[in-house]
Amino acid sequence: MKKILIVEDELYLKKNIQELLTRHAYEVLAASNLSEAMYYVLNDSQIDLFLLDVWLPDGDGFTLCQNIRRHSLKPILFLTACDDEESIVKGLNLGGDDYITKPFRAAELISRIQANLRRQESVGAVRILQSGDIKLDPKQGRVYKNGNELSLGTVEYQLLLILMQNAGRIVKREQFMEKLWDSSGKFAEDNTLSVNMSRLRKKTRMEYIETIRGFGYRFVKPVTETLK
Repeated sequence: MKKILIVEDELYLKKNIQELLTRHAYEVLAASNLSEAMYYVLNDSQIDLFLLDVWLPDGDGFTLCQNIRRHSLKPILFLTACDDEESIVKGLNLGGDDYITKPFRAAELISRIQANLRRQESVGAVRILQSGDIKLDPKQGRVYKNGNELSLGTVEYQLLLILMQNAGRIVKREQFMEKLWDSSGKFAEDNTLSVNMSRLRKKTRMEYIETIRGFGYRFVKPVTETLK
C-alpha cells in the first residue's frame, strides 16, 4: 500500500482528500502546517508521495519542498490556487514534480498521483549507465558526477534516464510527455518540460544534452552499460 502525505491547512479540503485517497487504497498521513509536515518527513522514510498546499499558516509549500528534497526524491505535487506561470516555475525549480490547481476534480487528482507513482516505480533496469563523468544507477535511482551524487528531482532523473537509454537518438518532446505525464495530457506542457530539462542540463553540464529545435532533445555523448 502506497503512503501519501497531505499538507493542507483547509480542514474541509484536507478531510475530503484524505477520504478520497483512502477509498483508492492509499495509506494517508495528514498535516495542517509546515512544522507538522516536517515531523513526518523526518520520522517516516516510507512516504511515497507528497501533496503540498502552497500557502501554510507557518510558512509555504515552496520552503517545505526544499526541506523534503534534502531527505527524499519521492514525487512532490503542489496543490495551489496560484496558476500563474511564475509560481508554477518556482515550484518546479525547487524540486517539485507536478502541480494541480484548485478547485480540481477528484478523478484528475487521482490520475496525477497514479502517473507520478508509476514514474517513480519505472526505475527497473539493473545496468549502470556511464557517459564521461556521469554515472546513472537505475536500481538505486541515483546519479553521480565525478563520483559525487547529484541532487536531482524525480522528473530530472527520469529525463536523464530516458536520454541516456536513447543516447545518440533524438527523443521527441511528445515522447517525453507520454513517458512522464498522464495520458490525459493536462499537465504535459512545453514549459514544464523545458524547465526540468534546463535544470537537468545545468546540473550535468550543457554539452551532454543537445536541443533539437522543433523536435526534442538528444544525449550526444556515448553511453556504456555495465552490470552492477
